[in-house]
Amino acid sequence: MAKPAMYFNDENEPKNDFLNIERIIRDRGSVYSVSLGRVTNREEIKQFLKKTKSLKRHDKATHHSWAARIVRDGVLYESKSDDGETGAGNVILRILQKKHMVNTAVCVTRWYGGVKLEADRFKHVQDATLFIVEKDQEEKASRSN
Repeated sequence: MAKPAMYFNDENEPKNDFLNIERIIRDRGSVYSVSLGRVTNREEIKQFLKKTKSLKRHDKATHHSWAARIVRDGVLYESKSDDGETGAGNVILRILQKKHMVNTAVCVTRWYGGVKLEADRFKHVQDATLFIVEKDQEEKASRSN
């Protein structure tokens, strides 16, 4: 786990306990799905990943890159994993940071299609993460109106 950071209580929490969007991006044979979940500790991150990987066909995916940010006792903890997709966990984590998301995990799942996507893969991970975070926060805004 990364070093703890200071928490200023101006963060956003997910509205949904679990949200999954299938086949959000297709490019040269590769297919991406994305999941978001509310997590508050390491065990909940494990459960979130287990739930994501247990979705239909997800056990056949090539990569499950993820990142999480948790606040506990006024301290912010961050963690990530590329799962073989070098740099993908960091892309997800940066978006969670920019969107001020806490108690949140996001997993971008990729089925490799046989063609290397080079830098486009980072764009797809970024787009999938932004989409699910914004969808979650839109639902939050519409419920509070």
